[in-house]
Amino acid sequence: MGLKIRLARAGAKKRPYYHIVVADSRSPRDGRFIEKLGSYNPMLPAEHEDRIRLQNERIQHWIGNGAVATDRVARFLGKAGLAPMPTWNEQPKQSAPKKKAQERAKAAEASA
Repeated sequence: MGLKIRLARAGAKKRPYYHIVVADSRSPRDGRFIEKLGSYNPMLPAEHEDRIRLQNERIQHWIGNGAVATDRVARFLGKAGLAPMPTWNEQPKQSAPKKKAQERAKAAEASA
């Protein structure tokens, strides 16, 4: 059984609220879970103390038992100092000019 520490959506339409739960990886996002470990309220300002609540001891227990955090929860745990901060790979810039356009821009700068 693969355990995940992930977000389960709650709250009304256009008023998101998430529970941080440990669940079997095969169960649905808002479905069955094993234990509730905290909450995340994205409607609050980023510096508000109740935006992210975590039960540190229980999270450490589940990580010790092999639970793996999802990307978003791993960021929360990294900021709280409960786990190493995940690394983010540089994403390609799809909107950047292509090779020939970059060469033309360099040539225009050199002649100006």
